[in-house]
Amino acid sequence: MKTVQIIFQIIGSLAFLMYGMQMMSEGIQKSAGPALHRALGIMTSNRFTAVFTGMAVTMIIQSSSATTVMVVSFVNAGLLTLKQSVGVIFGANIGTTITAWIVALLGFKFKISLVAVPVFGIGFVISRSKKLKLRDYGEALMGFGLLFLGLSLLSSAMPKVGAGQISFLSKFSGYGLTARLIGVLAGALLTVLIHSSSAATAIIITMAFNGVLSFEFAVAMVLGSNIGTTIDAVLASIGTKVNARRAALVHVLFNVSGSLLAIVFMIPLVKLVNVLIPGGQSGDITTRLAMLHTVFNVLCTLLFIPFVNQLAALTERLVSPRENETPEFYHFEFETQGNRENAEARLIRVKKEVSDMTALTIKMFKTLQSNLVNPTRDFITNEFIEIEKGEEFADQMRDQISAYLVEFRQLPISEETQIEISKLLHIVDKLESLTDDIFSVAHSIKSSINKQMTFSQGSMDRLIPCLVQVQKFLDFVFNHMNTDLTEEEMQQAEIIEESIDHFRKQLKKRARKQIEKGADVKTELLYIDMIRKIEKMGDRAYSISEDLAGRIPNGI
Repeated sequence: MKTVQIIFQIIGSLAFLMYGMQMMSEGIQKSAGPALHRALGIMTSNRFTAVFTGMAVTMIIQSSSATTVMVVSFVNAGLLTLKQSVGVIFGANIGTTITAWIVALLGFKFKISLVAVPVFGIGFVISRSKKLKLRDYGEALMGFGLLFLGLSLLSSAMPKVGAGQISFLSKFSGYGLTARLIGVLAGALLTVLIHSSSAATAIIITMAFNGVLSFEFAVAMVLGSNIGTTIDAVLASIGTKVNARRAALVHVLFNVSGSLLAIVFMIPLVKLVNVLIPGGQSGDITTRLAMLHTVFNVLCTLLFIPFVNQLAALTERLVSPRENETPEFYHFEFETQGNRENAEARLIRVKKEVSDMTALTIKMFKTLQSNLVNPTRDFITNEFIEIEKGEEFADQMRDQISAYLVEFRQLPISEETQIEISKLLHIVDKLESLTDDIFSVAHSIKSSINKQMTFSQGSMDRLIPCLVQVQKFLDFVFNHMNTDLTEEEMQQAEIIEESIDHFRKQLKKRARKQIEKGADVKTELLYIDMIRKIEKMGDRAYSISEDLAGRIPNGI
């Protein structure tokens, strides 16, 4: 009965610890997410700043898994190159060591529950604030309190180690290869199960402090946790583009290689730690483990950082791109990855989908543009079908992306993210309308061919400047899809939109004169209708520009 009670006490303590760590990490990510988001995109100009950025971001959000998942999302969105991602991943491993130090220095030096409960209480009060930002800070404090309350309870729940247990544990107290491998496997499995190397390290340190684990076995488990943590990046890379999958493989190769090297050179590594820690081998076991965790990750980074290019090249050889096929059906796999991503990573993924939808719209328009001036019957069997499929694909994109955004906005997210979601909902709807306009003009061309209507060469040639301006507008929108438009850029958009309006008026005026001169009425009316639809494309592009500039109606 006592054994069952101890097991449930340990499970409950672990629940407090893991939930507290998750709450603290999510609270920090929500409050500082946009800033960290920008930092990852900007501060990666070379391998050293990339390492520093990965380290700093992970120290702040207390989760190397969250950082690496974010990196995979950034690479998938094209905001980070593969080589930039390597340095960030290296830095994330160093950043995650902060948790071990917090646990080692604060978790066992005094009765932490005396501080944990008041901190949780203060966090709870702050989390009731009307200000969303303060609520996030309160959530982070509550998580901090729960984390250390869980540590305190876990330490108390650990059974006292008797002579029998000491005899059993002595089998794993040396540096034999079998003991090392079992320890690494145990650490990796623990981390895979709880999806957090930081939490796994905290648990390992607590067990070592209570004598449940020998120092040597705890070292092996810490190394194993470094391997287990790669599972999150691997899962996040499923269904992504080739470079995102390569970034996940970089994480696996780096962590596994580093851990294997540390297993081989474990004795020299431990001796180095004993030199760095006061008291050496007889020093505090928690501090020695925290130091080992730090030394291991720093040494691995120093060892591998000269080989960033080679590591990236290796993953390029190992992970080949899939066949470049245009799918008939669109599928946004947000259900597969969404639960593992924080709000910022989700936003990156959906922005990439919207950029892809913009690229599809431009591709459809270029196909139309190249066949509008001098269409042939082949247009009906080739380009028209291509445009029709594109329009159907865009409908699917609009439906699935919008459904995801509506689900996304129900989550506890920052006000800034809510605004971004509203903006994207507007843009997706207008892009779909743009593809409708393109298809409608293509259908008009098809009708003119079937009915043997002939537009004068002069009339079609005069369409070219208007089409060029629409193309320019669509490219402008695509190039600014991931940025907020400035007033100066909006003025550029207004100039393009006004020029399209000017062409529309001139072309309509000329078409009416052609009717007055006796031209075929049906042909000229169809021509005027095409002009109207082309001008409408410019209006929609301008409306998207307004969304990018943040001109969204209140309450939407």
